[in-house]
Amino acid sequence: MASSFSDKQIYADSPIHEAVRCIEGNKAKIAFVIDMSARLIGSVSDGDIRRALLRGNTLDTVVSEIMNKSPAVAHIEDDREAILNLMTEHDHRYIPVVDTDNKIINIEVITELLNKKEKDNWVVLMAGGFGKRLRPLTKDKPKPLLRVGNKPILESILENFIENGFKKYFFSVHYKASMVTDYFGDGNRWGVEIEYIHEDEPLGTAGALGLLPEVPKEPLVLMNGDILTKVNFDSLLDFHNERNSMATMCVREYDFQVPYGTVEINEDQVIRIIEKPIHTFFVNAGIYVLDPSILKGIDQNIYKDMPDLLDEIRATKNSVSVFPIHEYWLDVGRMDDYDRAQLEYIGQFK
Repeated sequence: MASSFSDKQIYADSPIHEAVRCIEGNKAKIAFVIDMSARLIGSVSDGDIRRALLRGNTLDTVVSEIMNKSPAVAHIEDDREAILNLMTEHDHRYIPVVDTDNKIINIEVITELLNKKEKDNWVVLMAGGFGKRLRPLTKDKPKPLLRVGNKPILESILENFIENGFKKYFFSVHYKASMVTDYFGDGNRWGVEIEYIHEDEPLGTAGALGLLPEVPKEPLVLMNGDILTKVNFDSLLDFHNERNSMATMCVREYDFQVPYGTVEINEDQVIRIIEKPIHTFFVNAGIYVLDPSILKGIDQNIYKDMPDLLDEIRATKNSVSVFPIHEYWLDVGRMDDYDRAQLEYIGQFK
C-alpha cells in the first residue's frame, strides 16, 4: 500500500525534536532525511532516537549525527513482489521508493502496520492508591475515576492501550475499589476483558502481581493508573524482546535548573563559577515490561515496590533495560499536574 510521504521527510540539519514530531505524526514511525535537493540521504527511526538519548544526545542534536546513512530503499522499476521481498529481508514494515535521482516518489507500507494486530500481552494497571496528594478531589472518589477532559483518567489509559491492540487487562484495586469495578465492569463495553486484583492491604507497585491468577505466556506490561501517555507500545515491546531483558523500565528525561550560581572550589580557591546550571536526569516513568518468569518469585500478600523488584532482578545478574520515552507523558499525581492535564488533554487524547 502506497503512503504519502511529505509528512515523513526532514532535512539533515533538523534537530532531533523535529524528527520526534515527524515520527509521531505518521503511521510508519519513521523520518526520512533529505538534502537541500530533496535527495534521500538517511533515515531516523524511533529506535534511533531512543538509542541517541541513552548515549547522551539531546533533542537539539541534529539528525545527521544519529541517522542511518544507508537505509533500505526500493527503486521505481521494482514490482510489488520485489518490494515485499525487500521488506521481508530487512524486517521492515515500510520502504521508501526512489527515482533515479534518489528522490522519494512514494512509501510502501505493509497493511498490518495500519491495522493493529491484537496482542497477547497482558496489561496490569495499578488503580488502588489513595491519591492523597489530590485531596480533597479524592475524598469521595478514587484517583483513577477523576475526570480529565470528558472521561476518567483510567478510561483514557484503557482506550489508549486498546488502540494499541491489547485485549486482556487486570486492574489492581484497593481504595474505593467498588467504584472502579462498577464503572469498568468486565470490560465488555470496550470489547476487552478486564479482571480485578483486590488488595486487602496496599501491596506496592510490584506486590500486587503476586495475586495474578496465573503466569502469562508473554511479557507483561505494568503501568501506574495515573499516567497519561502516548508512548509507542509496539516500540516498547520490540525493544524489550530485542534485548532479551528480564525487565524493561521506561524512563523520562527530567531537567532541573539550580536557581543560583554554583561554585566549584579546591580548598579555599574558586575553580569555576557556573550560573544557574541545568542538570538532566532520567526518572522512572512508571511503565514496565516484565518477563513472565519474574512473577513466579513474587510472594502473595507481601508488600513490594517495583524498584525493589528490579534491584532483586539485577542482583541475580539478569538484565534490566531502560526505554527512554520521548512521547507525551504526564504523571497526574499532584494538583498542578491535574490542572495541566486538563489543559493538554484535548491536544493529546481528542
